[in-house]
Amino acid sequence: MSYDLIVIGTGPGGYVCAIRAAQLGLATAVVEKRETFGGTCLNIGCMPSKALLHASEMFAEARDHFAEMGIGVPAPTLDLPKMMAFKDEGVDGNTKGVAFLLKKNRVDTYRGTATIKGVGQVEIAGEDGSNQLIETKNIVIATGSEVSPLRGVKIDETIVVSSTGALSLSAVPKKLVVVGGGVIGLELGSVWRRLGAEVTVVEYLDRILPGMDGEVAKQFQRILQKQGFAFRLSTKVTGVETSGTGAKVTVAPAEGEGASEVLNADIVLVATGRYAYTAGLGLADLGVKTDARGRVEIDSHFSTNVTGIYAIGDVVAGPMLAHKAEDEGLAVAEIIAGKAGHVNYEVIPSVVYTFPEVASVGKTEEELQGAGTGYNVGKFPFTANGRAKVNKTTDGFVKILADAATDRVLGVHIVGVDAGNLIAEAALAMEFGASSEDIARTCHAHPTLTEAIKEAALAVDKRAIHM
Repeated sequence: MSYDLIVIGTGPGGYVCAIRAAQLGLATAVVEKRETFGGTCLNIGCMPSKALLHASEMFAEARDHFAEMGIGVPAPTLDLPKMMAFKDEGVDGNTKGVAFLLKKNRVDTYRGTATIKGVGQVEIAGEDGSNQLIETKNIVIATGSEVSPLRGVKIDETIVVSSTGALSLSAVPKKLVVVGGGVIGLELGSVWRRLGAEVTVVEYLDRILPGMDGEVAKQFQRILQKQGFAFRLSTKVTGVETSGTGAKVTVAPAEGEGASEVLNADIVLVATGRYAYTAGLGLADLGVKTDARGRVEIDSHFSTNVTGIYAIGDVVAGPMLAHKAEDEGLAVAEIIAGKAGHVNYEVIPSVVYTFPEVASVGKTEEELQGAGTGYNVGKFPFTANGRAKVNKTTDGFVKILADAATDRVLGVHIVGVDAGNLIAEAALAMEFGASSEDIARTCHAHPTLTEAIKEAALAVDKRAIHM
């Protein structure tokens, strides 16, 4: 067989790339080593974690807040196997949906492990021992990422688990130690905290959510502490000793002198990040350049230094986000087809799907200060938003950062209920170069949480109405 394009990997970047290429008339195929399509995101990442976050949130709402609203129900009981089945059903539906879309768009699919044998040649090794060589004009590497290990700590997915194991625990741990205060650790920690676990987060840095706005991270940490989270910041894990029933986690100050301490845990979740996955592709033999972190180096058109080989998603530099990979998949397909594909990396939102959610797009205050950019700040708390007040969901705030000279919106940061949906307005505004005044003069429906965004925009010019 010979194709215009072969995409290696069918995560959000890969399958979107393949579908768009097929829409543009390119003879396209994908290679996937998993039994199901969708990559980490659909199988063991974004989708199953959101199912458990939703289910555990409903459980906690019924247990802790229904009575406040005059809803009298018996105390909820947890059927963890059924909750896991709920998660699995959602995963199954999504992965089958991708299979349907690939078939609908006439994308050929191959199962097995791909190796790039040369320019325009992909070898596919099947689990049954078969090998076939397929020719193509172009190759897109979309193989995603893997869990970063913690030095000296073995992940057995039983006592010491990665995000994958944390999605399928057979029982609620009494004590859960989360190593890493980033998005994955806080989301999965939230699931098990709501279901009854005592959660302690150990973070090497002096803050959670590195890379997000500092003020946002501080307020969010306080909210999580009210929910029962314990935090050990500026702390490193020096060892994990497991037994049949749990683990002893030895921690010490991240910097300087200080005594070690042992934390007891039923489960230890290692959530220290992810790394680009390129094993077995044969990149070194081909001379494809990678950086010091193992990521594939590309130019502004997603092309590697080897003609006809491109890369997108988690295997290249940038935030490891499914929607970033999707946009890159669309763009590279259009570029290969002779069109003008483009990704605006200044306007890629990031969301933490806890309760409340945290969402961000654009620059943080720390980034603007570091660049010497003059800016104005507008903030509005949800305690002053009518809809949030009547719903008793007033934790958090909206922050808008606007250029001091032009008023162009440079960054928007939200802590609050449904922040992941609210941030879309900010991203759209920034994509079209809006000013804070543009947002402030746009009529927002009342009563909605979106009014907090309008009020924050008004606050940039110190004219918020409800504060």
